[in-house]
Amino acid sequence: QVQLVESGGGLVQAGGSLRLSCAVSGLTFVNYAMGWFRQAPGKERELVAGIGWLGRSTNYADSVKGRFTISRDNAKNTVALQMNSLKPEDTAVYYCAADLQHYPPGRGSPYWGQGTQVTVSA
Repeated sequence: QVQLVESGGGLVQAGGSLRLSCAVSGLTFVNYAMGWFRQAPGKERELVAGIGWLGRSTNYADSVKGRFTISRDNAKNTVALQMNSLKPEDTAVYYCAADLQHYPPGRGSPYWGQGTQVTVSA
């Protein structure tokens, strides 16, 4: 049974930082590209950051470049998203996703976590 479990969301003031983590089990983690997505109310789910199988390749949405950093630990089967200089427009539910065949992962990725809420107050 594949499980992706996010943690680390919460309420933070603008300019603050949060670190999200996603623990993955039930699959061969090193074979999967990983991504962090977010979905705000009334908006489509969007890719925030992606990371390749060995962590050497990363990509970011333009809106988060220079503020967010994605990383993975293949020994611990985890992927993290360090979010700095947070803005109110970063408020959303954040999801991690795993994709065996595509980098970066897309909305069609087969495995998803349940999501964690991030709220940034002005």
